Amino acid sequence: MDRSMKIVSAYQPYFAPYGGFFEKALGSHYLVLLDDVQFPRGTTWLTRNRFKNDQGTLWLTIPVWKKGLGLQKIKDVKICHQGGWARKHLASITTAYKNAPYFPDHQDFVTKIFTETYTFLLDINLEIIRYVLDYLGASVELVLLSELGITSKEPDLSVDLAKALGASHFLAQSSARKYLVPERFQEAEIELIFFNPRPIVYP
Repeated sequence: MDRSMKIVSAYQPYFAPYGGFFEKALGSHYLVLLDDVQFPRGTTWLTRNRFKNDQGTLWLTIPVWKKGLGLQKIKDVKICHQGGWARKHLASITTAYKNAPYFPDHQDFVTKIFTETYTFLLDINLEIIRYVLDYLGASVELVLLSELGITSKEPDLSVDLAKALGASHFLAQSSARKYLVPERFQEAEIELIFFNPRPIVYP
């Protein structure tokens, strides 16, 4: 990565993110995790993701407390530990991947994720993200939006966080064209660059 540039990108802190999340992180100097925005209503990648098993697709969901709490920021969402879901998830993952070539290298971490009692959803998601980035040897620095004290919303949010980190470039996926305004970045003298994640065929 060209060190004369300072590339900033942003993503919500998904649960066990897909490959495109990490491709974006590897192309950035700073990755801002948007923990201080509203937690979505309904189904979200923050709590749910797909894994492969002998049936084809295994869906795993982290249950969280929502009822009666109104609108929450992502960073404030707490995990619901009722129902023994963590034990079931660990058993499902172990059954699905026990014969996979690299599973023994990561089994201790997987076990830790589903046996440790995390209070906040953000905590478990961050743990997974940091583990994968460390395994990939990534030099990207993770920054929480809540640490920057920025309260704006799009189309200003991405510009504001890029400015706060002294970015020369802001890296966004092509799907972000629908809400990012290039002129805002030009005014801030930040180059807006788009990329399409490479499709990954999981074995």
